This record gives sequence, C-alpha cells and structure tokens, in this order.
Amino acid sequence: MANEALKAAIKQIIGQLREGKLDNAYDGYRALFSADDFKSYRVEDQRQALRLMVHAKRPSGRPSTAVVEAHRAAIPVLVELAAAHGEPADFEMLGLCQVMVGDERAASESFRAGLNIERARNPQSDLCGALMKWVASV
Repeated sequence: MANEALKAAIKQIIGQLREGKLDNAYDGYRALFSADDFKSYRVEDQRQALRLMVHAKRPSGRPSTAVVEAHRAAIPVLVELAAAHGEPADFEMLGLCQVMVGDERAASESFRAGLNIERARNPQSDLCGALMKWVASV
C-alpha cells in the first residue's frame, strides 16, 4: 500500500484485531471506508484494504453492529469499483458485504454478475467455483 495514511489505518486495525478488540477494529474499517479520501487511493490499495475485512475470519454467531456497519460502509466503495472495473472479485466482495447487511437479493445479483464475467474469462478458475457456490447459497 503506497499511501502512508492508509498504511497507518490498516496497521492500527490489525493491531486491534490481534488484541481481540473486534468492534474497535471494525469501527476502524467503517471509518476508513467512509472517509472521503479512501476513494482517492489507488484501486489496488482500496481492494487490498477491502479484502482484509471482507475475507477475514470472524467468530461464529451473529455479527456485532460494528461488523455489520463496516460491511455497510464498504458497499458504496465496492459498487463503484465493480461498475468502473468489472472485476469479478469486486462483485464477490460486494455480494459478501450485502449478505452481511442482510440484503440477499442484491447479493445474489452481485454474485451472478461476477460469475457471468468470470465464466467468460476462465470457467475453470477458483473464483468461478467460489461464485457458483455463493450463487447457490443465496
């Protein structure tokens, strides 16, 4: 990640996660994704930060409000990324965030959009398989 402010924010979030301060870490993610300057970061840096949260392992059970709100804050960023770049992985992350906030209909649409793109590119890819599983699950 090239931007020092982004690096510092991610470092702080990871530190909170390691300390077991889950809600504080997700409040940090929410603040990061909601900040006006987040969208000014390089696309790959945005994706890396989003992947850290979206693909993180979480304790089982009902997610806390902080976890849900961090995912809600990521949705507008992912909508923009998916629309601008058409990357199937962006659609997968968008769908996962939409599932987390309880919008399974939108998640299904996102997973299907990503699957259609990835099928055209590489129907044998791991991402294609993952998207097919997500489509089947919602």
